[in-house]
Order: sequence, then C-alpha cells, then structure tokens
Amino acid sequence: MTSDSTEHSNGANGESQLIRRVHRELIDDYDEELEMERDDWEKLGPDAPLQPLAHDSDREQRNHYFKELFRLQGELVKMHDWIVESGHRLVIVCEGRDAAGKGGVIKRITQRLNPRVARVAALPAPSSREKTQWYFQRYVAHLPAAGEMVLFDRSWYNRAGVERVMGFCTDGEYEEFFRSVPDFEQMLIRSGIQLIKYWFSIPDEEQEFRFRCRINDPLKQWKLSPMDLESRKRWELYTKAKEVMFERTHLPESPWWVVQGADKKKARLNCIHHLLSQVKYSEVKHEPVTLPPRIHHPDYRREPLRPEMVVPEIY
Repeated sequence: MTSDSTEHSNGANGESQLIRRVHRELIDDYDEELEMERDDWEKLGPDAPLQPLAHDSDREQRNHYFKELFRLQGELVKMHDWIVESGHRLVIVCEGRDAAGKGGVIKRITQRLNPRVARVAALPAPSSREKTQWYFQRYVAHLPAAGEMVLFDRSWYNRAGVERVMGFCTDGEYEEFFRSVPDFEQMLIRSGIQLIKYWFSIPDEEQEFRFRCRINDPLKQWKLSPMDLESRKRWELYTKAKEVMFERTHLPESPWWVVQGADKKKARLNCIHHLLSQVKYSEVKHEPVTLPPRIHHPDYRREPLRPEMVVPEIY
C-alpha cells in the first residue's frame, strides 16, 4: 500500500471514529430525557429491573413524542437566542393542582437552555419577615432583566389558591390581592415584560393515581408533602378557589391559558407549542465558530495526580 493510500485510510478511519463519538454523545444527551421518563417504564416481575414499555403502539407513541419534543426544544433554543439578542424579558407563570405536571413541563422547557438566561423561581413558604412585606415584594426580586426569561413554579397566585383554601390569609388580604393583582401585572407589562400565565388542569381520578404512584415510588416520595395530602381532601374548595381566580384575574392584558394535563406527554408538547406561538421570536444568525488550535509549549509538563485524590472507578 502506498503512503498516499495509507494516509487516506487513516483519515477515513479517524473520521469514522469521530462520527461514532458524536453519535454516542447524542445518545447520551437523549438518555437524559429517557431517564426523566421513568413513569413510562414497567417491571415484569417483583425483582426485575425497569425497562421501556415494549408494546408496538406504546413504542410508536413514544417515538413520536420524542421526535416532537426534540423539535420543539430546538425552537426553544432559537427563542432563547432571540431573547438574549433582543433584550426581551419574559415571565411564565405556572400554576395548577398538585401533581398536575407543572414541574415536568418546566424541566422540558429549560432542559436545553442556558440556566443563566432561563431561570426557575420556585419559592418556599414565606419567612416571618417576608410575611410583613408588601405581598408581591418577594416575587419582584426574581423578575427578569433584559435578555432573560423566568418561569415561576407557583407564583403570587398562591394567595388565590393554597393560602385561601388552607386559611393562611385573612378575607381582607384575599380581597386586597384581587384589587392589586391587575395593577401589578399591568405595571409589569407596561415596563416591557411579557407575561404568560398557564394553569395545569387534571381530573380528580388522575391526581389520585399520581399521588398513589408517588407514595409507592421511593424516588418520588419527596414530592408528596403534608400540604399535598391536605389539598387532596379539599379538592372541591380548590375548584371553587380556581374558578374565582379565573373570574377575577383572567384579564385582556394577561389572560389565563389552561393546559389539559391528564396525559403528561401531550401536556408538555401542547404547552411548549403554545409558548412558542406567544413569543414573536426570529432565528438569530450566528457567525461560524472556528476552534482555535491548542498552543503547545516545549517546556510544558503536566504534574501527576496524587492517587488519593482520584475518585474510585467503580463503573
């Protein structure tokens, strides 16, 4: 074999190896999503490992779901680039019953985005000091600057929901919230913030099913709080509180959008598709990136690692 043919063969092998490495990298990336889809796996026996559902119809639906999810997430990246480039400010409010799928949708929206640009605000119960502040004050601190989007995993609408149902606010505070929230949201909009409000809706029996799944799944038991169990007993009171909230805060400038969440996968796709339709973004053209060559210095020496510093390679 001539030197030219040898060089060509080596080059072809190197390119083939690179393609395989890129392919493995993509699979690893998609596996991250598969790990999050644990709910759709099944056990064939008490001691058998979890494995993906094998039914042809299920497999076809899953393939369609992932195809659409990755396509929509590609559009979210374009929207993310446009937000940064244009200095747009976006607030997405995610409300709904416990186990309605808010967290799952938020994860899929932010999964491929820069966390410095796409932030999630999931505030705990207010401290004793925060309870003495203007009600909206602790939420204002999390509003976006130019080129940012913030997703509120529950929001100032806690007062219209859990606080009302559980008796954590007085009747006067409840009424003051409804007097103030239109002005508050209009101030945000006048300042240039785009506000989108989603309510995730699930049927009674679906919430019960998801709660029972959490009770029996050690990886998800942390999601089931005493407040969740109490909310289960007060289903009808939450329904009434939601209806009052819609009646008094479904405003022309900041309407509510209801996501039907009985099917989690459809809810994720529908919500992301709708979100993309609400933001008038355009694709940002980027200059081609050229990886600079590594600079080599003849006197460079890498110091050996001390063995006790290395993490044991168990796997």
